[in-house]
Amino acid sequence: MKFDYIIIGGGSAGCVLANRLSENANHTVCLLEAGPPDDSHFIHNCNPVNMLFLMNSPKYNWCYYAEGNTKTGNRKFYWPRGKTLGGSSAVNAMIYTRGHPSDYDHWESLGNKGWNFQAILPYFKKSELQHRGEDAYHSKEGTMDVIDPTFHFPPSHAFVKACAEAGIPHNNDINGAKYEGVDFFQVNQTPDGRRCHSSVSFLNPVRDRKNLTIINYAHIKRVVFEGTTATNVEYFDLKDNKKIKSIAANKEIILSAGIIGSPQILKLSGVGPKAELEKHGIPVVKDLSGVGENMQDHPDIIIRCRDKSGSALTTFPWPYMVKFMSKFYRKNKAPFIFTPTDAGGYVKSDPSVEVPDLQLQFASVRMLPHGSGLFTPTKSGFVLHICHMRPKSRGNVLLKSADPFDAPIINANYFDDEMELDALVKGVKIARNIIAQDAFKPYFGGEEVPGKHVQSDAEIRQFILDKAESVYHTAGSCKMGIDEMAVVDPTLKVYGVKNLRVIDSSIMPTITGSNIHAPTVMIAEKGADMILNDDSK
Repeated sequence: MKFDYIIIGGGSAGCVLANRLSENANHTVCLLEAGPPDDSHFIHNCNPVNMLFLMNSPKYNWCYYAEGNTKTGNRKFYWPRGKTLGGSSAVNAMIYTRGHPSDYDHWESLGNKGWNFQAILPYFKKSELQHRGEDAYHSKEGTMDVIDPTFHFPPSHAFVKACAEAGIPHNNDINGAKYEGVDFFQVNQTPDGRRCHSSVSFLNPVRDRKNLTIINYAHIKRVVFEGTTATNVEYFDLKDNKKIKSIAANKEIILSAGIIGSPQILKLSGVGPKAELEKHGIPVVKDLSGVGENMQDHPDIIIRCRDKSGSALTTFPWPYMVKFMSKFYRKNKAPFIFTPTDAGGYVKSDPSVEVPDLQLQFASVRMLPHGSGLFTPTKSGFVLHICHMRPKSRGNVLLKSADPFDAPIINANYFDDEMELDALVKGVKIARNIIAQDAFKPYFGGEEVPGKHVQSDAEIRQFILDKAESVYHTAGSCKMGIDEMAVVDPTLKVYGVKNLRVIDSSIMPTITGSNIHAPTVMIAEKGADMILNDDSK
């Protein structure tokens, strides 16, 4: 089979690209996705138990683990990534945030012309269907629903009020003119309370296009080159006994396999650090030292408390929760739109910080660490996440072997630079101050984690090193730039080869101060325009 464009990965970016590149009926487009279709009840119904299932299901999730370092006790970190149409947007908590304008202005200052905030704002707006209406920062013309939740548990309301009592600004649009402040998040859900991930937003409206082919269960083997020109994609058909199949690209091959998949596929295809490729017996097409490097994540720490009111999310058989859960399975008089982590925003770890560097995310649910086997026990509680938004630490993605079915080695390298550790220590104090406000008095039943025995800076630092986790915002492993470690140029073309681009969150030179889905969609919108502009020349 031959197509003009082959897109590898049907996630947040890949679905956008499939839509935009197939708008012209003269273009033939193929979207390859390793996972199954996104037709599961677990994906579309926003029941929090379904979210738990998706975060841990090998059918819909790659279920990666990242390696720790000596600072974090060499413990492993769970890194879930979506494996279905819609990618991680099909399994996440659906929070819609964009980051600060300086995030993008910084990209341009690094030599990435055309990536400043004013240049990329139209691409945020292009995809957005903002249910509050349009203004200078928002549009209602797109197909990706951005909407306000209609239900919040009482402790979530208390959190927003407590932040105001603690002197934190109220900000009802952290994606607008102001970044600092706290309120309830907007989410990617449809008006009837269904998940609005990338497949719903961008594939569903165009699935009947005759020039668009979607192939599920296509586990990528490699991109094939003639010399340094990308020509074909080989994949294992998981529905046909892993038979190796090949499709050809007349124009371009686009990698949208995410921060782990994209560098892994590049390396399996012979594009990457020469020494690493030769170690695994992979013929070198292009020695590109930055592939898999520069990986970034937002380290996250949680304060967990008991809720003495019993009004937060708990498990069955509490009658209150039976009534709540039933809302997901019946026709409600008013729209029922909900996500567990429903409130938060951005604060400064220190007044000297120019741009807020911490994200707060509050959930009226007594979350336990991954692997505990429980989403929330029968005891009522709530958690407050503190995430560092602009880390200096860098990790990487390395091949474990030349076998495409072997998950790569992921080195998270948290707190290699202790700047983010210092900021999180201050963040824990800020979070405790919020919880100590009068608004929480009806709900606060005691701090379980870290607990009252952890008070000094040294004790808080050790608590963070022992308990910090990923908040699943990752970027940067195929960075865009003009320096020697860049993998793609500012038009997202892979250096040193032809007809190959990377378009997903891995191209971020520095991570945005936000959840990752919205910026990834923006990158795909801009990337699609670049491809189409090149094609028209």
